[in-house]
Amino acid sequence: MSLVIRNLSDQLVDLVRERILSGRVPPDGPIRQDALAAELGISKIPLREALARLEQEGLLKSQANRGFFVRSLNRVEADEVYALRLKLEPDVMALAAERADEAEHQAAINTLATLYQVTDEGGDGVGAFNRAFHMALLRPSNQPLSVNILERLHILSERYVRKHLEPLGRDERANDEHREMLDAWLARDGQLIRELTVAHIRKTMDDLMVQLDADD
Repeated sequence: MSLVIRNLSDQLVDLVRERILSGRVPPDGPIRQDALAAELGISKIPLREALARLEQEGLLKSQANRGFFVRSLNRVEADEVYALRLKLEPDVMALAAERADEAEHQAAINTLATLYQVTDEGGDGVGAFNRAFHMALLRPSNQPLSVNILERLHILSERYVRKHLEPLGRDERANDEHREMLDAWLARDGQLIRELTVAHIRKTMDDLMVQLDADD
């Protein structure tokens, strides 16, 4: 496998991030820089730069003389990430519902359809398409700073989404909530989309706290 030289740093960040979020590199697992650099046909210098960026995103931690490791899932981080989402996401979602055009409506509909398909197939991309669906409902707000912050929070959320969906039937419940959110968003019902977004995030948060406490 090799990478195009153009924008190498961004490509490396995206590639390693996807491996972390998909669970291919588990929590507390090391990033094996020699093996990864050899696999990709690159030097370790741009790879280390990419890993440093992922540490800034909150996905990795570095240890002196040992390298980079995937951060563990923990209750404190999950509580902070979801609490921040609760503060920002409902209002941005409502504003996006007000401002979205027909092309953005169709994009959101298509993204949810793909999420349903991936869920039915038991695919590994459920977390990624969950994030894509939420971002499709947020970007039309035309609030770039808020959307950028929320996208980063959703990246941090994605591993917790995978954890949240482990119990049988949890993914179907989440998609039922997504469908209700989409219907309210398409109807430009700002108050309802706020309420549904708050309920959706709170349910996920409450479930996660129970799961993470059980793992301790």
